[in-house]
Amino acid sequence: SYSPTPTIIEAARSLYARHTVHDITRSDAGAVNLAVTSAAVERIIAEARERRRKAIVFVTGVPGAGKTLVGLNVATRHGSRDDAAHAVFLSGNGPLVAVLREALARDDLDRAKLTDPRARIGTSRTAVRAFIQNVHHFRDATLRDLAAPADHVVVFDEAQRAWDARQLASFMKRKKGLPGFTQTEPELLIGAMERHADWAVVVCLVGGGQEINTGEAGISAWLDGVRTLFPGWDVFISPHLTDSEYAASGALARLSESRAGAARATFEPALHLATSMRSFRAEHLSRFVKALLDGEAELGRELFAELRDHYPIVLTRSMRAARRWIRRQRRGTERAGLVASSSAQRLKPHAIDIRVNIDPVHWFLSPPRDTRSSLYLEDAATEFQVQGLELDWTIVTWDADLRWRGSDWSYHSFRGAKWTDVKKPERRQYLKNAYRVLLTRARQGMVIFVPPGAKRDRTRSPAFYEGVYDYLTSLGINA
Repeated sequence: SYSPTPTIIEAARSLYARHTVHDITRSDAGAVNLAVTSAAVERIIAEARERRRKAIVFVTGVPGAGKTLVGLNVATRHGSRDDAAHAVFLSGNGPLVAVLREALARDDLDRAKLTDPRARIGTSRTAVRAFIQNVHHFRDATLRDLAAPADHVVVFDEAQRAWDARQLASFMKRKKGLPGFTQTEPELLIGAMERHADWAVVVCLVGGGQEINTGEAGISAWLDGVRTLFPGWDVFISPHLTDSEYAASGALARLSESRAGAARATFEPALHLATSMRSFRAEHLSRFVKALLDGEAELGRELFAELRDHYPIVLTRSMRAARRWIRRQRRGTERAGLVASSSAQRLKPHAIDIRVNIDPVHWFLSPPRDTRSSLYLEDAATEFQVQGLELDWTIVTWDADLRWRGSDWSYHSFRGAKWTDVKKPERRQYLKNAYRVLLTRARQGMVIFVPPGAKRDRTRSPAFYEGVYDYLTSLGINA
C-alpha cells in the first residue's frame, strides 16, 4: 500500500511533539541524511555558544531533501523561551508561516487540554509565534528595537530569496518613510545578530536552481556581507555551494581571498542533504511537469507512461465532472482543493474568481463542512498561497493566460477588458513557474480542467483553450 512521505505540516507537528527527524521520514537514507545534517548544525550551535563565537551556516540540498525540516528541527528543539540557545525559524512565505503556526498551536492546545481542561488557544499561539516568524516582521522588529534580538539562533528558509539593496531601499522609502537605505537584507539581518555581546548563529537554508525573482539578492549577498562587514564571524559552508545552480562561486572565491584574520570558512560535507525524501511519485511528477512545460512532448509521453499507473492525471472540460472525480478519489482525512494561476482572470463564468482573497489557514486546515475550506472545492488558491504546501488531490484550472501554439507557449495577461501579450522574459518565466507550482501540488493525483471557452465571448474564445487541451491529450492524459 502507498504510504506517502509526511507533508510539511505533518512533519512540523511531529517535531513540535518532540519526535526526532527519524520519525518523520519513510526513507532510511533520507532519515540518515536529515539526522546527520541536523546533528552538524546542532554541533556548530553548541560550539559557538561554548566558545562565545558568532557563526553563519549554509545548508544546501537536492529538491525535496528536507532543508526546511532541518530548520524546523532546530527551531522546535530550541523554541522554548528559557532555552539559552533560543531559535527562531524565519520564512518569507506568508501562507506557510500562517498555516504552520496555526497547525502547531491547535496541536499544542490538544496536548495541553489533557492536563488542563481550561487551556486556551491564545496561549498556544503565543508559544508557537516565538519560534516561527515571517522574515519581514523579524526584520522590521530589529529596525524598531536596536537591542540584540531575544534569539541567539536564527534560521532563514530559502535564504537566497532575501532582498538586495535596491529592493530593500525602495520598500523602506515607500512603506516605512525611510529614504537613503543602503544595506541588503542579509547585511541587515546579520547585523541584528551581531548585536549579541556573546554568541550567535545564523543558519541559511539554500534552495538552488530556482528562478530568482526581481529584487532577490541570491546567496552571494550573504557571503559578501559576512566578508565585508562581519569579518570576525566563522563561516560553515556546504561544499555544494560551489555548484553553478547556487550562483555563489564568485562570492566564495572573494571570501577565501579575503584578508588574513577575517572570517574563517570551513567546508562541511554534512551540511548538504543529498537524498530526496520525495516519493517515487513526486520525483516522477516533477520530471513530467518539467517536460510538459519545456514543450518536450516525446519525453513527456515517456514519463507519463511510467507515472500513470501510480499517479492518476485526468483531463476534463467540465467543472462539475472535475469535482465529481475528486470526491470519488478522496479518502478519510485526505485534503483536496481547487488551484488556479494568479493571472487566471477569465474563470469567473465557472464561479472561480482568483481576486477573492482566501485565508490559507482556513483553506488548508478547516474541515469539509466549512465553506472556507479547500475541501469545499469552491475557493481557488493561487501559486502564491500554495507554494511550499501540499494537498493530496487537486483540480488544476487552466486559463487563457498560458496557451499552447503547436510548438511553444504564448503568454498573456488580462488588462482592462482584454488579454494582452506578455513580452518580458522574466514575466513569462513567472507565468510558467506559476503553472509549475500548481501542477506539482498534489501528492496523489489531479484533474486538469481546461474550459471549453465560449464563441460569443472574445475573452474566452475556444481557440485560446483548444491548443492546451490537444497538447495535454497528446502526452497521453485522457479525458
